[in-house]
Amino acid sequence: MIKKGSYFFGLTILVVLVSSGFNSYEIEKVEGFHLGENEKISYSVPSENEDEIEIESSLVAVPYVGKTFVGFKQALAFKESRGILNMVNSYGYMGKYQFGKSTLRSVGVYDFEEFLRNPELQDKAFRALIAKNKWELRKEIKKYNGKVINGVKITESGLIAAAHLGGAGSVKRYLRSNGQRGFKDGFGTSLRSYIKKFGGYDISHIAPNKNAKAKIS
Repeated sequence: MIKKGSYFFGLTILVVLVSSGFNSYEIEKVEGFHLGENEKISYSVPSENEDEIEIESSLVAVPYVGKTFVGFKQALAFKESRGILNMVNSYGYMGKYQFGKSTLRSVGVYDFEEFLRNPELQDKAFRALIAKNKWELRKEIKKYNGKVINGVKITESGLIAAAHLGGAGSVKRYLRSNGQRGFKDGFGTSLRSYIKKFGGYDISHIAPNKNAKAKIS
């Protein structure tokens, strides 16, 4: 009888100890990884019948300019001035594309202060200069396009960029001398570097025009 009573007494003590051990254990919750008492999991996925337009509207549009004309003008503006609209360098070249005053006059721009604060006018002047240089270099573009001079493939956009740097006349001399008669601006930038850096862009939609002007509509 004593042995039986001791057995039940010992079993009771064991149960109490085990229970108290579990009760003292607390689960540590990491903020943001657990639901609160009144929270529940809720999520949804697109169904097969979901409207395509609604799906597209939730996407983030990431522009890709690549080798387009937009890519060409942005790359050249960044190279010339880091894209700063009112930049005037130590040689007097102005705007994000760095125009000289004589070049601006050739595309019909005479108000230089207005030019420096007007992004539309600067873009118009840039397009007009491309059209003029395309006309000046029309024969060279046709003759040298695809050829390799000084290890650099000749492309239309590369020649137009080089003309922006040093003028169409300098580009003609460079090509006709097979790259022997080079040109460098006041900062040491060469025609070859521009032909290489700005090669392969699509600027075909701008037609050659000897009398192109920057006109604001």
